[in-house]
Amino acid sequence: MKHLNYIKYALLGVATIFIMACKSNIPIKTLNQGPFEAKVDSIISLMTIEEKIGQLNLPTSGDITTGQAQSSNVAKKIEEGKVGGLFNVKSVEKIREIQKIAVEKSRLKIPLLFGMDVIHGYETTFPIPLGLSCSWDMEMIKKTAQMAAKEATADGINWTFSPMVDISRDPRWGRVSEGSGEDPYLGSEIAKAMVHGYQGDDLTNNNTMLACVKHFALYGAPEAGRDYNTVDMSKIRMYNEYLPPYKAAIDAGVGSVMASFNEIDGVPATGNKWLLTDLLRTNWGFNGFVVTDYTGIYEMIEHGVGDKYDVAALALNAGVDMDMAGDSPTIPAAFVKTLKQSVDNGKVKMADIDAAVKRILTAKYELGLFENPYKYCDTSRPTKEIFTKENKLFARKVASESMVLLKNDNQLLPLKKTGTIALIGPLANTAVNMAGTWSVATKQHLSNPLLEGLKTVVGDKAKIEYAKGSNIDYDLDLEKRATMFGKEIPRDGRTDKELMDEALAIASKSDVIIAALGESAEFSGESSSRTNLQIPQVQKDLLNALLKTGKPVVLVLFTGRPLAIVDENKNVPAILNVWFPGSEAGLAISDVLFGDVNPSGKLTATFPMNVGQVPLFYNHKNTGRPLGNNEGKFEKFKSNYLDVRNEPLYPFGYGLSYTTFNYDNLQLNSTKMDTSGSVTISVDVTNSGNFDGKEVVQLYVRDVVGSVTRPVKELKGFQKIELKKGETKTVTFKLTVEDLKFYNSNLDFIAEPGMFQIFVGTDSNASLSSQFELTK
Repeated sequence: MKHLNYIKYALLGVATIFIMACKSNIPIKTLNQGPFEAKVDSIISLMTIEEKIGQLNLPTSGDITTGQAQSSNVAKKIEEGKVGGLFNVKSVEKIREIQKIAVEKSRLKIPLLFGMDVIHGYETTFPIPLGLSCSWDMEMIKKTAQMAAKEATADGINWTFSPMVDISRDPRWGRVSEGSGEDPYLGSEIAKAMVHGYQGDDLTNNNTMLACVKHFALYGAPEAGRDYNTVDMSKIRMYNEYLPPYKAAIDAGVGSVMASFNEIDGVPATGNKWLLTDLLRTNWGFNGFVVTDYTGIYEMIEHGVGDKYDVAALALNAGVDMDMAGDSPTIPAAFVKTLKQSVDNGKVKMADIDAAVKRILTAKYELGLFENPYKYCDTSRPTKEIFTKENKLFARKVASESMVLLKNDNQLLPLKKTGTIALIGPLANTAVNMAGTWSVATKQHLSNPLLEGLKTVVGDKAKIEYAKGSNIDYDLDLEKRATMFGKEIPRDGRTDKELMDEALAIASKSDVIIAALGESAEFSGESSSRTNLQIPQVQKDLLNALLKTGKPVVLVLFTGRPLAIVDENKNVPAILNVWFPGSEAGLAISDVLFGDVNPSGKLTATFPMNVGQVPLFYNHKNTGRPLGNNEGKFEKFKSNYLDVRNEPLYPFGYGLSYTTFNYDNLQLNSTKMDTSGSVTISVDVTNSGNFDGKEVVQLYVRDVVGSVTRPVKELKGFQKIELKKGETKTVTFKLTVEDLKFYNSNLDFIAEPGMFQIFVGTDSNASLSSQFELTK
């Protein structure tokens, strides 16, 4: 048997622990508090310090290729027991070959973890997370994670660095595309759905994988919206507005947590003991393991908190268990290179190394890797489970449910499948940009671009004419930065005028123009911060020229962040925000444009009028001099701008439909609630238009008077319902005291007696309101 040696070591270890326990009068039950504790302890008792530290090492796959794994640099470290897992290695054959080195050639036969950034799908790619959140459909979001897990595990991956749950109110920050927007309540619901989707009910199943919530914590609030920048905020804001989605993921049972790059209270998160031990483990009860972000330990040197020995010791003592990517020719492994010496000189305790090893080995047991190291290495699975017809059909549905109709004057949409349709724009025929950022496993060239989707959906019922119209940007260098990682949109050598002239010639012969404009895929994402939130000027010039033709124009807006599109909102009759819809983008967009799907997406991030308004979010607090009901009118000595209105272009929760919905008959079953009771709220919603459709009914609450200032309103419930035209449904919400709690200035989680206003409607500007009183 392949694992007889391992079993022998394990049994010897268990026996050793038993004897030690008897000699020291330690109750045996304390040695087995978890189902795998005795087994894990037995392994640790057999490990050298080098092997222990090796379990804390997570290098990239390096030079490993299929058929050459045995002779690679990383393979040698695996054989020596100096690697606990690998990331960014793909394919079941390659992973099987690498795992074989670990479980057959290393001394203790400990299997490896294999991680990858499976962020919004695997090869079948769903909309970017910000777009996905706009579906407001928790079951569907959960299913996207289940499908991603099924595909990734079929290819050998057993650990994903997702979900990213960072709250962000600043669209300058590029990674807003990777999160779920600005609201802690909605973000918490999505965090739970994603964790349950990835991990399922049983991690030993070969189609579930370990999730990793990130980036802990506050990464979405960098100063100036610049990635990796300093974050500085009060504890009360931290607890009420930014921490809830992380806590929701922990409560959902997430198996791992990734530390963030930023500092918190002057201490980098990667070395912050208050964050990673006091809050995460002691207060929240997290019992999984913590991994750094890419090279996060050594980056603390630049923060100015010590040399390589100092920062590695700081990270371990703070509660970090695994060092990601600190093992390359230019960046040697932080833990591997320093911890043994730090133990010798007293900077690090062996007990803390053992605790970190214990958490990692426990995760491997929970995944069933000790029982079967090759459980994710079934070579028959990839062809049957990855990028299948069924998966692509689901991705098409998800994409169409995530799009947000921002404007639709005179019901220009849905379009008819007749006549001549001009498709114009640099994003109209670029398959490699459809999946958006963080789509590392996607076969980009197999994604469905808009041109192809239109032709498929229209068939021979209408004529599609295409022209590129412009480049992404006038600035070639900026365009290169925004089309990295194989997502180039080649310039064809023509001048800007020649591109536009071709587009105008096609537009002049059309009945309607579809303008595919906005950001390219890598205009947002990691290290893609922007100070200009408008559509690039070359595309604005193209759009203005198309509008001057007098033909009706539909703007299909590709973006990974909220954009400032005041001019477009003023001048373009119809705007459909499609985000980056994923591998079935073209078909899904076409489904919505022609009315085969009625758009139902709602914004989860506020769209500003200009960059000067940000950070901008709906659940803000009043100042002592609020503008109040005089929005749109400047008042001296009130909290407003000289040059722009206070309110956003599009508020949180906003999104149109091809039909209309009326809200009526708001009722509460009681106007008083004590701390053990509840209030049930009901509202009648009627589809008053001409199309069947879906509506996201949103419930907001305002705590009128508090011991600390409270937001003007907070999302506390939502339901996505489907209504036939003319149909009415009664939607009910139930509020309990738990929904009314917040953290006060002492960080006590409480609900204070007093009056609460409720608002129900189609977005955060909901005006249908009532109130109740929370009594003592």
